[in-house]
Amino acid sequence: MTSVRCEVKGVFVSTGDTATVPVVVLTGGGDRSLPIFIGLWEAVSINSAKNKEILSRPFTHDLFLDLAAKFSITIHQLRIDSIEDGVYYAQLELSTIAKKEYIDCRPSDGIALALRAGAPIFVDENVLAIAGQKTIDLPPMVDLATFLRK
Repeated sequence: MTSVRCEVKGVFVSTGDTATVPVVVLTGGGDRSLPIFIGLWEAVSINSAKNKEILSRPFTHDLFLDLAAKFSITIHQLRIDSIEDGVYYAQLELSTIAKKEYIDCRPSDGIALALRAGAPIFVDENVLAIAGQKTIDLPPMVDLATFLRK
């Protein structure tokens, strides 16, 4: 299973005819992007982490990282490894001095944690082949911050 290192291009709101939905877009496979539709609070959390915003009160993802640090747990990477019926599956690679563990997670939570931890994000090539789109073919979208200011 070969993976491609990806970056978070941004957090957007897809403004289609039938719905307005938050989406995080990953890039890294050449001219292909991977849009992942997510919830509003996950979008806000990812956007906050991407922009390195320091909030007065921690989000749940900040709490998770604080807890991990207290117990000497390190996040090494996020791997989005499959898609089934339009649902993405991901694994966080965590470690302590003694061992390495993989924890199943939603990609949106994993992205929010990986960004905060400075950990790389990988996407399986098969997932990119199935769900990736040419960047020019992405649906109409507006940046999340712009959308929230309206």
